[in-house]
Amino acid sequence: MENTPTTTLDLSLTQDAAEQIKKLLARDPRDGCGLRVAVADGGCSGFSYKLDFEDQRKPGDMVLELNGIKVLVDSCSAPYLAGTVIDFVPGLYGGGFKFSNPNATATCGCGTSFSA
Repeated sequence: MENTPTTTLDLSLTQDAAEQIKKLLARDPRDGCGLRVAVADGGCSGFSYKLDFEDQRKPGDMVLELNGIKVLVDSCSAPYLAGTVIDFVPGLYGGGFKFSNPNATATCGCGTSFSA
């Protein structure tokens, strides 16, 4: 995987999100692995967020370095993610990642689905 960031997409991770991602990566260490952030059709409101670990860069991917974490974003998802802040919110049942997206015109109660 290429190590050089290739874009200035306005996407950010809070410190809590970065720490949680690093903990998850430490459980199953893979050299060159990064976090893929994507938007897919589906979910209660029309689009849903997808987070996954991946060690292969795909053609057209944007590569960001956020809080010491390599983040991969495909070119179709990038416009929907501009300005988004990804946070980790602890909870009684393990917590989860929360997306604050200025492009979302509506969100679902589950927090992982939105419309734009």
